[in-house]
Amino acid sequence: MSYTALYRKWRPATFQDVKGQDHIVTTLKNQVISGRIGHAYLLCGTRGTGKTSVAKIMARAVNCEHPVDGSPCNECAICRGIAEGSSMNVVEIDAASNNGVENIRDIREQVQYPPTEGKYRVYIIDEVHMLSIGAFNALLKTLEEPPSYVIFILATTEVHKIPVTILSRCQRYDFKRIPAETIAARLKEVAKAENIVIEDRAVSYLAKAADGAFRDALSLLDQCVTFHFGETLTYDHVLDILGAVDQTIFSRMFNAVVQGKTKDAILLLEEMVVQGRELGQFVNDFIWYLRNLLLIQTAEDARELVDMSEDNLRQLEEDGKKTDANTLIRYIRVLSQLSNQLRYASQKRILIEIALIKLTKPQMESNIDSLLERIEQLEAKMEEGIPAAPSFPVNASAAVNAGSQGEEAPGEPPRQVSIPPAQLEDLNLIRNEWGNIVRQMGMSIRPSFRDTVVEPSGDSCLCIVFSDPINYAIGNRPSVIGSLERFVAEKYGKTIYFKTRQRERGERTNTIYVSDEELKEKIHMDISIEEE
Repeated sequence: MSYTALYRKWRPATFQDVKGQDHIVTTLKNQVISGRIGHAYLLCGTRGTGKTSVAKIMARAVNCEHPVDGSPCNECAICRGIAEGSSMNVVEIDAASNNGVENIRDIREQVQYPPTEGKYRVYIIDEVHMLSIGAFNALLKTLEEPPSYVIFILATTEVHKIPVTILSRCQRYDFKRIPAETIAARLKEVAKAENIVIEDRAVSYLAKAADGAFRDALSLLDQCVTFHFGETLTYDHVLDILGAVDQTIFSRMFNAVVQGKTKDAILLLEEMVVQGRELGQFVNDFIWYLRNLLLIQTAEDARELVDMSEDNLRQLEEDGKKTDANTLIRYIRVLSQLSNQLRYASQKRILIEIALIKLTKPQMESNIDSLLERIEQLEAKMEEGIPAAPSFPVNASAAVNAGSQGEEAPGEPPRQVSIPPAQLEDLNLIRNEWGNIVRQMGMSIRPSFRDTVVEPSGDSCLCIVFSDPINYAIGNRPSVIGSLERFVAEKYGKTIYFKTRQRERGERTNTIYVSDEELKEKIHMDISIEEE
């Protein structure tokens, strides 16, 4: 008898065998038990999470002669016929290769005839998002009002491509990625049944490498077992076969990057190339390592979220102290963009080298997070007493301290605007303390709030006007504004909200704000104030 791949051999046969999708399994079992069967189901989620398996189990369960707790018995003639593919009542269609209008018309003609055995005719349409627009339109009427003995089960990995008219006619079930610990537990069961001796550490790595897809985990296990047939499958064996790298290499690479040692980072990459490691896998694993670092820094009780040994956890916590969250986010962004490029690249090594140079030299990028990293590096040097000379000449007359309210061309008189007393009180408080506020908040706020103007913007609300577009891009982030509002509330006991905008070309900035009463006293006449 020919060999059957593990993922096919261990495909779930009952609802109880489906792991990690309890919210879906319980609902479908209850529908079978109560007889409240829907006419159209949409199963959506990433690859290898059990969509097609659940569809086949459902097809057998609704027709089974002796269902057990909502699951098929898999022993009656109908169950065996469906499992062997010989039953005329269950039709599986691959929409990737049968996506035309004529294919759907064939279904519409077939549904007119009741099942020859069992209760239902079940149509399973896999990758349904591949259907053409005409095919979707042809399916609409049948999907909305099928005969009582017809059930449609649609499966897709890209639910966003399915028309709303189809979605509204189906019961939708979203399949989640299966947790690594659930995959690991199932892999151990399969290994025991198949007489495969495998280390727990190797099982954990396979479960993580599967990225939430149980089918992928079984395929990887099959691949590893075949290579080391008859041997104990170790962690090192798995690394060799999958082209992966050991955990310590990520710590070494991270330290080279965070210290700006471009040469060391390139040499580490060279080491992995010589060892024959798969470079795309290395990038994905390094992103995961940086993700763990970010969790260690930002989340409470992050140890529960990071699945690794105690030794690796200690190393992770040690590395996490060497940089901040903003820098880690920049690293993850650069490497995530690289991961997308590597899929179709012929020169992966060169692209990775360019990315490592970007990581070690943030001055090569002009985006916000790179700018923040450079500012923090300069501040760290200044605190240590190391002079940080600019790499370009600075026009001293253009540098204005934080809190500056701007200047106008000489001879142009200021404009007076009246505002309610409460608004004027808030404005004067913040304007008088603006320099202190920016200095005390420090970090990335101090340089980005240079040459800003504070103006009224309604009750308990002020607007910060930026002159420089780069500073505006940094300063208008919700996290920065939120920190500013909390600081003002704690320091001055005032609840003031802040908005931001960029100064328009030629805009006046020497406006004088006075209260309504002050303006009336100055001009000695009644004033009617029109609301905009």
